Amino acid sequence: MLKALILIVIATLVAMTAVACDQKGDLEKVRLAEVTRSIFYTPQYVALEKGFFKDEGLDVELTTAWGGDKTMTALLSDGADIALVGSETSIYVYAQGASDPVINFAMLTQTDGTFLVSRDKIDHFEWGMLKGSTFLGQRKGGMPQMVGEFVLKKHGIDPHADLDLIQNIDFANIANAFGSGTGDYVQLFEPTASIFEKEGKGHIVASFGKESGKVPYTSFMAKASYIDKNEATVEKFVRALHKAHQWVEDNSAAEIAKVVHPFFEDSDLGTLATVVERYKSQGSFAKEMKLTKDSWDNLQAIMDEAGELPKQVEYEKLVNTKIVEKVTKK
Repeated sequence: MLKALILIVIATLVAMTAVACDQKGDLEKVRLAEVTRSIFYTPQYVALEKGFFKDEGLDVELTTAWGGDKTMTALLSDGADIALVGSETSIYVYAQGASDPVINFAMLTQTDGTFLVSRDKIDHFEWGMLKGSTFLGQRKGGMPQMVGEFVLKKHGIDPHADLDLIQNIDFANIANAFGSGTGDYVQLFEPTASIFEKEGKGHIVASFGKESGKVPYTSFMAKASYIDKNEATVEKFVRALHKAHQWVEDNSAAEIAKVVHPFFEDSDLGTLATVVERYKSQGSFAKEMKLTKDSWDNLQAIMDEAGELPKQVEYEKLVNTKIVEKVTKK
């Protein structure tokens, strides 16, 4: 009897394993490359962790490229199917005469995601305090740098004349450089900014997101040929993201922090919750996901102001809103 029972248990386990393999095999693989790892991209991690992509029949493989240039290289060389990166990169590719342009099909974030961090604690910060300081900025030509300079100019600061501006440090090493003693101020993403504050390495004094206004800061994009051949797949991808945005909207920062914590194991739940609430309160998550013409025009105005716009590109050339509109019914 015992032997028969053991055989039944083994047979059941084998059957369950086979079913699991079959279910995994039924999922369509999508290779997603993100520009960096940041709480700023919370809805994406929620979609992964809550199984929203799998619910749509997708097996999304996420890699972090650590830089806009590396992310776009992965996409253009077919090392990734979809990229999460600043919309400005699609303009750079188009301006170089790409025969297969990169198309923005859904927004994830609609404000800048960086914060101004001071080495010293400042009780009553004013932007004019930056004049004459050493400012550790972001990579030239990237959205953080362009929006950062846009905000500085808005407050009467010429980044190249009024600051000792450092922009030659690789994106992945900016935080380490500031932590090692370089600069009086630095422009950082979360959760790094809050971690530095908690550890006493710096103090958050302002939000570039609050100052910049709405802009298609980070978008999901793919080559036009991929979207043409895989429109149903892209629609499933967007539908999963839509569920994630709704879930983020409906749940507390503390609950969201628990869900995304596996992507940020070095951060404690309290810090994650603080950061999520900060992004939610300033409207950073683009819950409608639609890249509007006004936002596109604002993006190009910011690029032009920074001297980084290679050419004006019509909204319809690089933006596809059809899929988002179908998913959201708006």
